[in-house]
Amino acid sequence: MKILILGAGKMGSFFTDLLSFDHEVAVLERDARRMRFIYNAIRMQSTDEVDAFAPEMVINCVTLNHTVEAFQDVLPHLRPYCIISDVASVKTGLQEFYRTSGFPSVSTHPMFGPTFANLGSLASENTIIISEGDHLGKIFFKDLYEKLKLNIFEYTFEEHDRVVACSLGIPFASTLVFAATMVHQDAPGTTFKRHMKIARGLLSEDDDLLAEILFNPRTTGQIARIQKELDALQDIIRRHDTDAMKAFLVKLRKKIK
Repeated sequence: MKILILGAGKMGSFFTDLLSFDHEVAVLERDARRMRFIYNAIRMQSTDEVDAFAPEMVINCVTLNHTVEAFQDVLPHLRPYCIISDVASVKTGLQEFYRTSGFPSVSTHPMFGPTFANLGSLASENTIIISEGDHLGKIFFKDLYEKLKLNIFEYTFEEHDRVVACSLGIPFASTLVFAATMVHQDAPGTTFKRHMKIARGLLSEDDDLLAEILFNPRTTGQIARIQKELDALQDIIRRHDTDAMKAFLVKLRKKIK
C-alpha cells in the first residue's frame, strides 16, 4: 500500500519506521531538519509532490492544533479512494471534519508515547480505534496493532475523549502540579524520586502534545475533581482528624484495587 505520513515528529517517525518495510511510505514535513533521520521512505516538503505519489492512505501525525489544517492542505492532492486517518490524542472537531471531507476516514489513538513506552515490546500498552470509521481503514489499523501485540479497544469519538480526559488528563495535571510545587531535595526518598522520573519524562514530551491533552474540553471537569479531593485532604490534615484520614485512605484503597 502507498502510505503518506504527515509530520516527522515522534509519532510520525514511529509510524514511518513501522510501515516502511512492508509498504511504500512517503513523509510530508515542511521542516527538512526533522526528516534527517527518516530512512527507507520518500521525503516530501511540498503538497505538490503528493500528486505523483498517489497515496492510498494518509496518516496525519501533526499536532492537534494543526491536524485539520494539514488535512485541508493535502486533500486537493488525493485520489477519491484514499483513506485519511489521524492518531490525535483528542478527537474534538475531527468527527465533523471527516463527515464533510468526502473521503473515507478512520481515527485511532495509540495510548503510549515514545518517551515512556518500550517500542520494542508493546504487549502491555493499549490503543484505541474509533468505531465510527471506514471498515477497510479499521481493518488496516487492527491488523497493524495486533502485530505489535497491543491491547485494542474500540470507542466512539465521544467515548474516546471522555476516556482520555481521565486516563491522561488527571495524571498529566497531577504531575505538572507536582513539578510546579517541587523543592529540590539533597536526600530524596524513593517515592519522590519516582515522581521526579515521571515528571521529567512528561516534560520531555512535545509542548503541543501536553497542551492537546489538557485542552480537551473534558479535562477541566477532571481537574475540578482533583481540586475537590485536595480540599478534602487539606481539611483533614488541618484538623488532624485521624479517623477521617483513615476513612479517606480506605476509600482510596478501594478505588485502586
